[in-house]
Amino acid sequence: MSSSSTARVSSRVERRTTNDNGSAQPRAPSGQTGGRGERLDPRRMQSPQPSASGTSHKRTASGSQRTNRAVEERRTERVQVTTRETLTTRTRSPDRRPAPSAQPSERQRPAEPSRAYSGDPRPKPGRPETLPQAPWNPEVSLVPHTSAPLASRISIPALASHAPQSLQPKPLHELSLEVQEATILEDLLMVFMGYEGQYVRFAKNYNPAVEKDRLAGPGYKILPGLDPSLQDLTTTMLKMATHYGAVEAFVEVQSREEFGAVNHALCAAIRKLLQDYLIMIAQLETQFLTNPSFTLHVLNLHTLPTSHMMFQLYSLAHEILKRNSMLEEDEDSDDGYDDIENILESLREGGDLGPGNIPGKKICKGGSVLGLITKRLEMMSGDPAARSLLTSLLRDASRPYMIMLNEWLHHGSIKDPHAEFLVREQKSIKRERLEEDYTDEYWERRYTIRDHDVPPQLEGVKDKVLLAGKYLNVVRECGGVDVSKAVADVPRSFDDNRFLDNVNSAYAHANESLLTLLLTTHALPARLRSLKHYFFLDRSDFFSYFLELGTSELRKPVKNVNTSKLQSLLDLVLRQPGSVAAQDPFKEDIKVEMNEVSLTNSLTRVVNISGIEQGEALQAPASQPTNESDKAAVGFTSLQLDYSVPFPVSLVISRKTVWRYQALFRYLLSLRYLEQQLVSCWQTHNRAASWSHKSSNRDVEMWKRRVFTLRARMLVFVQQLLYFCTAEVIEPNWQALMAKLNAKEDSKGGASPVRTVDELMQDHVDFLDTCLKECMLTNSRLLRIHSKLMQTCTFFATYTPWLTRELERMDPDLSGTNRPAQMNRQQWDRFKETQTQKHADSTASNSAGGGLTDEARLEKIEKMFETIQKYEINFSRHLQILLDALNHYAATETVVLLGLCARLSTANQGTQFSGLRADEDGGAQA
Repeated sequence: MSSSSTARVSSRVERRTTNDNGSAQPRAPSGQTGGRGERLDPRRMQSPQPSASGTSHKRTASGSQRTNRAVEERRTERVQVTTRETLTTRTRSPDRRPAPSAQPSERQRPAEPSRAYSGDPRPKPGRPETLPQAPWNPEVSLVPHTSAPLASRISIPALASHAPQSLQPKPLHELSLEVQEATILEDLLMVFMGYEGQYVRFAKNYNPAVEKDRLAGPGYKILPGLDPSLQDLTTTMLKMATHYGAVEAFVEVQSREEFGAVNHALCAAIRKLLQDYLIMIAQLETQFLTNPSFTLHVLNLHTLPTSHMMFQLYSLAHEILKRNSMLEEDEDSDDGYDDIENILESLREGGDLGPGNIPGKKICKGGSVLGLITKRLEMMSGDPAARSLLTSLLRDASRPYMIMLNEWLHHGSIKDPHAEFLVREQKSIKRERLEEDYTDEYWERRYTIRDHDVPPQLEGVKDKVLLAGKYLNVVRECGGVDVSKAVADVPRSFDDNRFLDNVNSAYAHANESLLTLLLTTHALPARLRSLKHYFFLDRSDFFSYFLELGTSELRKPVKNVNTSKLQSLLDLVLRQPGSVAAQDPFKEDIKVEMNEVSLTNSLTRVVNISGIEQGEALQAPASQPTNESDKAAVGFTSLQLDYSVPFPVSLVISRKTVWRYQALFRYLLSLRYLEQQLVSCWQTHNRAASWSHKSSNRDVEMWKRRVFTLRARMLVFVQQLLYFCTAEVIEPNWQALMAKLNAKEDSKGGASPVRTVDELMQDHVDFLDTCLKECMLTNSRLLRIHSKLMQTCTFFATYTPWLTRELERMDPDLSGTNRPAQMNRQQWDRFKETQTQKHADSTASNSAGGGLTDEARLEKIEKMFETIQKYEINFSRHLQILLDALNHYAATETVVLLGLCARLSTANQGTQFSGLRADEDGGAQA
């Protein structure tokens, strides 16, 4: 205000030189007021110039008035206006209104009218009696610092309505139209800057000390008595003052630290516009002081474009504040959710859960702000001024977001202190957890997308943005590619034409870098082939040798098995020259372990679990018996291999995929072990004299033939199933996976379309899932039927020694001491040698068996027929149920099961269950 005061002093000098033209009569009262004369001069400097024309100024347009009367009125008006100017310039501080000097000036000019009106406003005589009791002593103070660095620290000025009556201005209805216009003009210039005027004040329901009121914008009221012709125009222009106050408060609030870098950039852009706005107000004030033709209509015309701009800023700020729930009409957002994981992570890192730092508290920042600006830009596409303004704001607000985006795309790191980037990083998830976590949190949950905070410009490429950074992050942690170099010439804002090209090129580069790292540096194809040898028993001569060496240990109950001994045996076998494992560079990664849970129970639990990927708890079925069937588990049924891989190959060969490998390995091992047991039965039946010689008893011979037939059918069933799983399921799917992997290797040259690492990982998981499904390990019904068949075969093979003893007891040829006629000398000697090696109780039982009568022998034979018939019925019925189920699933889900149906049907030919229909199957199941 120093410049304006000097202007007034100079104008006063000019007024004294120009006032010698007969205007000395009105200058006398102005000289009596001293300081008020100085306030009179700046406005008086305008009147002498148009005084020759007389009626050119609006305020002297009335032709019926006399010249001196007009001059008198103008002088009186100037005193009032300049007095108001003095008051308004000091209103910023609480003691800016020297109204005691204004009251005498007003009383001196119209002495009689003031007396006439003194009786009308009755409250005036009462107020001076009560208000002086509370002295008017406003003070300015500094408010404490906030996290917004450029926020105003000056205390809020006292309200004009609280000033004593002696400082209140003269009522408007006592002023002429021209004086009213001048006073309103001056008040508007102050109100436009956010301060109260003499006659334009804050509404009663507005409290500048309340943040919510400031953000909603101050309401204004005009003191009564203003001419209606000025009232409407003034009310219209006051909207811009309301918008300015709200936008200024918005900038101060949104500049706080917790609202993020995008909000800070937006507030900086708005602050530049507000600075231009204040410059415009200063220019209008200069016009008001120097241009006599400056009227309320001229002011309105000058402020129309700025008013439109301020309305657009106010609307945008209003939307952001509603999202932040900082206004009364805030909306209950459905996407506001408590992010428990982020809260826990903040606590782990020692963060402060202050009002703005609670991760679960929904704050409109980052991509949400950019989305709001973009949405308003689309809505205002038909308004050139609004489109230009919002485009500029979007460009400035997106700059910090683009810095974070480029850092993520080109370096694989996130610099997001305010959690506003579209990619969320869970720092608590470390890559070391890959060895123990079966959900692969490092890859799937360490970096995720904030779906509600994705800017519209990135909505179509958000997956590429996520994968590009994830790939580069892996490469950076492994040191495979130097990503520390600064990338030049990248787009800095969303409106850059190279924006999408930057995302696509960064994605292609990151994908190629990680593919090269996996396929070349870490030899992923060789590791997959190593897995195939060990887990799918491919060229597994070494494993057959391992089972032979560890038979004595693997026959023990699972809790008594010495795992260290088995590991030593496996290491010994893997180093045998001539085997496929001898040249394997990854044989050190294979470990032996025991799983006390049976394969069927383990697979059933997995099949019955649903929703675990959505974060639900892993719960075993309530009806599941707690390892009751696993108490009889031995080393053969509980043996499984484990495979440890380094990072980043562990992203592809993850714990989830290793579990699938283990499930398939245990299934193949169970088939191989059952086949070995049945082959051992076959050897017993061919080598033991009690089985190999032709008995003289026709019933005993018939019983032996039925045992041979049942053993052969079981062996066919197991061998066909093993062949199907290896040759018709695993091998074709393996070749398909290798073909895709080779295509990925070829794609690095550019001839083939670029494949992604995520596609490679998905192909690997799909390969294992397909193998599990086609091996009938993902269907609970097939699992139950298959489990019953395997149990029947296992019981039969296990009870072969018992059947041998029973055969020796019921065969009359073996009960005597003489060699039977149907047995040659070699067989008899072998039989006797076997008998002498048996224990005494065994010998006693044989001698007791020799003493069986014919009736007892017939009864024994009948019981043995019943026993073998139970095995036959049980095996045949469940096999037919399996065939019908396979036919059903082959027609509805997996056509490859048809080949298995054709092979397994040969094991049921010639039995009573050979042609069983589906309805009969249902009856049999019941």
